[in-house]
Amino acid sequence: MKIKKILIANRGEIAVRVMRTCKEMGIKTVAVFSDVDRTSMHVRYADEAVYIGPSPSNESYLVKSKIIEAAKLTGADAIHPGYGFLSENAEFAKMVRQAGLIFIGPSSHAISMMGDKIIARQTAIKCGVPVVPGTTDPVSNEQEVMRIAREIGFPVIIKASAGGGGKGMRLVEEESQLANMLRMAKSEAMAAFGDDSVYVEKYITSPHHIEFQILADQHGNVIHLCERECSIQRRHQKMVEETPSPIMTPELREEMGKAAVKLAKAVDYEGAGTVEFLVDENLNYYFLEMNTRLQVEHPITELVIGADLVKEQIRIAAGEPLRFKQSDIVQRGHAIECRISAEDPDNNFMPDPGLILHITEPTGFGVRTDSYVYKGYEIPIFYDPMIAKLIVWGTTRQDAIQRMIRALDEYKISGIKTTIPFLERIMTTPDFVNGNYDTHFIPKNIDYLKEKTKVNPTTEDIAAIAAFYHHFLRVNKIQNIYIIEKTHDYWKNYGRRKNVIRI
Repeated sequence: MKIKKILIANRGEIAVRVMRTCKEMGIKTVAVFSDVDRTSMHVRYADEAVYIGPSPSNESYLVKSKIIEAAKLTGADAIHPGYGFLSENAEFAKMVRQAGLIFIGPSSHAISMMGDKIIARQTAIKCGVPVVPGTTDPVSNEQEVMRIAREIGFPVIIKASAGGGGKGMRLVEEESQLANMLRMAKSEAMAAFGDDSVYVEKYITSPHHIEFQILADQHGNVIHLCERECSIQRRHQKMVEETPSPIMTPELREEMGKAAVKLAKAVDYEGAGTVEFLVDENLNYYFLEMNTRLQVEHPITELVIGADLVKEQIRIAAGEPLRFKQSDIVQRGHAIECRISAEDPDNNFMPDPGLILHITEPTGFGVRTDSYVYKGYEIPIFYDPMIAKLIVWGTTRQDAIQRMIRALDEYKISGIKTTIPFLERIMTTPDFVNGNYDTHFIPKNIDYLKEKTKVNPTTEDIAAIAAFYHHFLRVNKIQNIYIIEKTHDYWKNYGRRKNVIRI
């Protein structure tokens, strides 16, 4: 292995997850961190750490030059971008390679091709991959959008060309909404991506969101690792993923897998990537977009395929050929992932950052937790509220559901609100249990989900209060009460032991 040290240009659970694989491979790791992340788990876990600036991401994690300077300063051979931040930034990938470093991901050309949703649609059409009816070029004014919408029929959806994560996306159900929705989509696209280009698609009314994981090496070998079902979403943000998909047939899996591979080959892709599709109630599929990075939900693929995708990313970046052929890929069992976020489901999912007073993570056979939080850690306000991913595996889908219910019940976090109660109810909703759901699952079942997530005092809550009161009285009898904090100097000294560097 020619890669000896990797800088992870990210934070949180994905940074820790990448570092764990590096440790298994005997590769040294470098963390980067902002002001508020000085005590974050990824800083404590890494072999070295470099301070890169203030807490806002546009002054730290999104500053390309600082990331590359940190890699050079520590003698790193490669940079792993994780997901989010600079992971799909073509200019960053180019700058990394120009600096003589290895970018663990695709080329800047592939990122540009697939990052622009309009170019991606055009590429899919050239490959013969079905796309949702709509435009193949950006639309610039209301009259043009109206003409196209009338041609393909309402409802339509306006999407940002440079978009992702639901930003710059607006559903238009009738003509009277179009002008306002177009203005909002362009405004949000400009704010989020610095580009207000949008395009129009026919809105598929009851779709499944299905994605295919692909791996491609530098020698022209491309395979897919089957599908993930990602239809349980709130405001276009995924909450629960599973594999295999409840709607998938062997014939459809083979056809969609070949389409995903074809697209990857068309842009000379290398590394791990994901091709996303919409599938309608008649099992017709349409290309949606390609994510040129590791996905948040990659662990469920790892559990059913039996491969560490980060290891494969690193091996591919080092120039090694794929270790698998398509015929080697077999799904074994069923896996489900729940995203745990510091949000309050009973308050419209408002972020709820704060100090974690207690945490107990679930364990046991078939249970995996990818997290970065710990007792005493204060979740910052500056970043995505997702704090952990809970992943389970079972021999059957029903086994996996029951294991997830058990694991969510064991997952205890106090001091902040989380989405755990909401996720527990998803697992017991009849439509989910029966595998009879699409991207409208949450709106369709919201009354059931909201009713079940109302918080009432429990025996456990009362016991916790009683235990604390007992402890308070006992301590007060023996000595004065002191509040002891780990000061900045403590972490500075801790950092010295971990080779913390400031730039």
